[in-house]
Amino acid sequence: MSTQTLLIYNTLTRQKERFEPLNAPNVGMYVCGPTVYGDPHLGHARPAITFDVLFRYLKHLGYKVRYVRNITDVGHLEHDADDGEDKIAKKARLEQLEPMEIAQYYTNRYHAAMDALGCLRPSIEPHATGHIIEQQQLVKDILDHGFAYESNGSIYFDIEAYNKKHRYGILSGRSLENIKDASRELDGVGEKHNQADFALWKKASPEHIMRWPSPWSDGFPGWHCECTAMGKKYLGTEFDIHGGGMDLVFPHHECEIAQAVASQGKPMVKYWMHNNMITINGQKMGKSLGNFITLEQFFTGNHEKLSKAYSPMTIRFFILSAHYRGTVDFSDEALQAAEKGLEKLMTAISDIERLPLAADCSIETQKVLSPLRQKCYDAMNDDLATPQVISHLFDACTIVNKVLDHQLDICEEGQKELREVMHLFAFDILGLKDDHSTANQEREEAYSKVVDMVLDLRAKAKAAKDWATSDQIRDALADAGFEVKDTKDGVTWKLNK
Repeated sequence: MSTQTLLIYNTLTRQKERFEPLNAPNVGMYVCGPTVYGDPHLGHARPAITFDVLFRYLKHLGYKVRYVRNITDVGHLEHDADDGEDKIAKKARLEQLEPMEIAQYYTNRYHAAMDALGCLRPSIEPHATGHIIEQQQLVKDILDHGFAYESNGSIYFDIEAYNKKHRYGILSGRSLENIKDASRELDGVGEKHNQADFALWKKASPEHIMRWPSPWSDGFPGWHCECTAMGKKYLGTEFDIHGGGMDLVFPHHECEIAQAVASQGKPMVKYWMHNNMITINGQKMGKSLGNFITLEQFFTGNHEKLSKAYSPMTIRFFILSAHYRGTVDFSDEALQAAEKGLEKLMTAISDIERLPLAADCSIETQKVLSPLRQKCYDAMNDDLATPQVISHLFDACTIVNKVLDHQLDICEEGQKELREVMHLFAFDILGLKDDHSTANQEREEAYSKVVDMVLDLRAKAKAAKDWATSDQIRDALADAGFEVKDTKDGVTWKLNK
């Protein structure tokens, strides 16, 4: 086990807390996954990348992590309310397909996009439709403890009954009265005792495709049930981390907490973690606002807000350049800056292998390299401060470029430390990779052969004291983007990108 001390911000307590697993070295982590009724978009990428970095870092620290991420393929109704048509079923009806065809199609597309973004697959990826029995048992337990009621074949969570013994609203900071006041804006209560009550099981209307038999009716589970039921099944009655987007704090995660306590008498989750939203011009990205961009559109550049295609690693770098709890405002200019930043980092990592070595490191080199590893650890330990990690890696990039320009010296030991730290934090922990590493290597090899041949001609011209030809070759290379330097150790060159 690593000796590093990780602090993470717990949404429940609203402060950074030292991460202390319930059963170290085992760690249970549950993250709300996608609702698979549409193409994955930038909003899907942020939680996936955020918790992928946490997954990677916890494993690096020596923990044995069981990472569960669900697939919502039933019960996600229009407007996320308790009434209306299931979004997947609606799409299936319109396209004359089976609902599971729709779910599988978009699940495959989600996986392909997340793979491209460098996200590791979770340990377990349960589907809501595969755990109807577990969700029904959860509903039975809540009914048995007196925190739910049946109404016309549907089961609703009784928030007022729950609030008398516990507190509803501890995650979002809302009071029951505020929730009830907000709910009064809706017309009537229908089957519910209170408009703020939420569905645990819904009786299916005659035209509803996705339905299962239950003790109460042929129907389907409420949206909030699946995460509570599947979290308990795969991680136990208590587990360490539950994550998701900040938009899930209320009502989804608030309802999860209430369901867990109502069913088993105690909370299920120790640390609640939430990533913030991605915005466009200060507005949350969404279909209803007309500012919705899918990941495929980013990868192909096929969108009016994009000037070009952007690689998956550019998207990942863009997201990691902001702290996961801060907002990220999208713009084409911001992506262009991320692309340049990623290229700078990848080029420097590649250039480590061709650094000229000296007997000793320069003092400036030592000042950057000696604390570099721990600075990166300190940033990660401070609630996954990935922007600071990137900043420290950029400091290392400056050293690489100065050594290449013969402004600083680096020894073999320093080169080894630089290589290890850059690979560890850029590749293993941040999950970055060179999208075009093979192509770049082939290009560099071709460049090297051509430039070396031209420089050989220049050397012969200099030997013959043909200074005009020598200068002409140097200037021609400069015009083509190659920087040539004559040093005491010989001639060096690099391609200015």
